Amino acid sequence: MRTEEIQDAVAPLRQDLINHSLYNQLDSIENVNTFMEQHIFAVWDFMSLVKWLQNKITSTDIPWNPTRGNGKIKRFINEIVTAEESDYFHDGRVMSHYEMYIEAMKESGANSADAQTFFRAVNGKKDVVSYLRQTILPGKVGPFLESTFDLLQNGKAHEVAAAFTFGREDLIPDMFLSILKDMNKDGRLNSLIYYMERHVEIDGDEHGPMALEMVADLCGKNERKWEEAKIAAREALQSRIRLWNGIEETLAMKGQGVKILV
Repeated sequence: MRTEEIQDAVAPLRQDLINHSLYNQLDSIENVNTFMEQHIFAVWDFMSLVKWLQNKITSTDIPWNPTRGNGKIKRFINEIVTAEESDYFHDGRVMSHYEMYIEAMKESGANSADAQTFFRAVNGKKDVVSYLRQTILPGKVGPFLESTFDLLQNGKAHEVAAAFTFGREDLIPDMFLSILKDMNKDGRLNSLIYYMERHVEIDGDEHGPMALEMVADLCGKNERKWEEAKIAAREALQSRIRLWNGIEETLAMKGQGVKILV
């Protein structure tokens, strides 16, 4: 099995995600804010995926020692870390994409305080999955994060790489950007649009092909690894779809006047 076979296997799930009915409901600043208040958790845990891969593929130990493996893959994951952790914002400041998203939330009027309180509380926890099971989070955020951190606590490098490559990259539909731009009459979505466009630009450059090469390199000629990578890719997409379903349910409850407790 090669990366093309995984792409074919998960193509229906990717289409379900890209064409998700949630996007049709993001027709007001208020609804976009609700989306951001849950999507921020995916923005945050993406960096844990990236850092896990960096720790496995390159050497981050002190004292430093060189690691074996494909030099291009090492360079690729370090480039991802650089882009995600220290990119240029539209005003010239350098910050992580997570920080850009927080800025976008503040600009649009979304509540970022609840998410940031959680991120501070979970910092340093050894068993994140157990902590998540004791924590109340909005929508389907809890199960989404559990899926990610269960993989990071128990998964193998080729599985994490597959979840990263097929389940997180290049999943922003053009339609969503168009909706945001049409809605951005007063400039409150400038930073969110910039964030989305940066991800499209980065994913569409050389990162996509290099991510596929990373999966191929880690799986090698081991058929069991290829099968495990396919399962991990499928589970990552299913988890994201469940997150989107949860946001849609939150919007429906708000539309019925139900108060959402976090």
